[in-house]
Amino acid sequence: MNEPCAIEAKPPMILFIDDEATAVKYFQRAIGNLAPVLAGGSVEEGKALLDAHSDRVAVLVSDQRMPGECGNELLRYASERYPHVVRILTTAYSEIDQTIEAVNHGQIHRYIKKPWDITALRLELRQALELAGLRKERDQLVREKLTVLQRQTIATRIAVIRTVAASLIGPERFQPVETYLACAALAGVHAPELDWLLMDYADLVEAESLRGGAFGYRVANHLTALRTRGTGPREGQATIVLAELLEAAGGAVRREADTLIWGDPAGFAEFLGASTNTAVSAPHAVWMATLLWLDENGLALAAAKEGEVIVLRPTIPAAEWGGDRLATWIEHFRV
Repeated sequence: MNEPCAIEAKPPMILFIDDEATAVKYFQRAIGNLAPVLAGGSVEEGKALLDAHSDRVAVLVSDQRMPGECGNELLRYASERYPHVVRILTTAYSEIDQTIEAVNHGQIHRYIKKPWDITALRLELRQALELAGLRKERDQLVREKLTVLQRQTIATRIAVIRTVAASLIGPERFQPVETYLACAALAGVHAPELDWLLMDYADLVEAESLRGGAFGYRVANHLTALRTRGTGPREGQATIVLAELLEAAGGAVRREADTLIWGDPAGFAEFLGASTNTAVSAPHAVWMATLLWLDENGLALAAAKEGEVIVLRPTIPAAEWGGDRLATWIEHFRV
C-alpha cells in the first residue's frame, strides 16, 4: 500500500520593491536561485503584495527613493503588521537621516547601498532568510506556549468560581456554579488575551491570583449585603430580585413576567474570558453573588439563548451533582 504523499511546504519568498525595471531584473537574476522573488514598483504596490502574500514573504527589500512615498514608509508598514518579515533598505543616495530614522524605529534589519556588491548582497539575503526561518520557529513555539497558558488560565478561573462558591455557601452547593458556567458557555468564552511578550509564567500566576482574589472579595461583599435584606426571596421571585439588583448595578437587563432578558451576553463571560489586567465589573460580581444568595434560599435559574439575548427563568435546584462535573466544564471551555 502506497504512503500518501506529504504536502510540501512552499518556499519562503523575497519581496523586492523598486521603481526601476532594470534594478528589478538585475535583482531577480542575482538572487532568484536563493528564493522566489516577488517584485513591485511602488510603496502602494509593495503594501498590497505584502497583504496578499504575508504568509510566504520572509524578506522585504525596498529601494528608498521612489515616486510617491519613500521606501522607509513601506518598511514601517511591514514592521507594524508583519514583524516576522526581515526588512532591508537599499538606495543609491546618501539619505542618512531617513536611514537613521528607520533604524531607530526598528523598521530595518540592514541598509545596503547601491550599486550592489553581488557577493555581499547574496550573503546578506541568505542570512536574512535564515533569520526569517528562526523567527518563524520562535513564533510557533510562542504560539504553542500561549495556547497552553490560555488553557491553564481558563481552568484556573473556573476553579476560582468553584472556590468562591464553596467558601461562601458551602462545598456541597454546586448549583450556582453550574448556572454561572452554563451562562458563560451560552455567551461564548474566548481565550483570554495574554501579554506573552511582557508577562512570564510567574507574572501571570501573580496577576491571576490578584484578579481572582479581587473578584471573590467583591462577590463576598455583595452577598453580605444581600443577606442583610431580611427574609430571602420567595418562590417565583428569583428573576424579580435579580433584575432589581442588576439594574441597580448598571446591568443591561429587562424583565417580562417571570423571565429575565439579558441584552449583553458577553457580560456572562467577563471573568472567564477577559484579559488578565481587566477588573471584573460590578454587574458581574452582583450576578455571581445573587446566584449564591438564591441558592441559599432554595431557588435557581435556568438559562437559554434566544436570538441575540440570553433569557433566565426560575427553576428547581438540582438535588445532586456528579463528582466530575467541574472537570467536565473545564474540558468544555478548553481553547
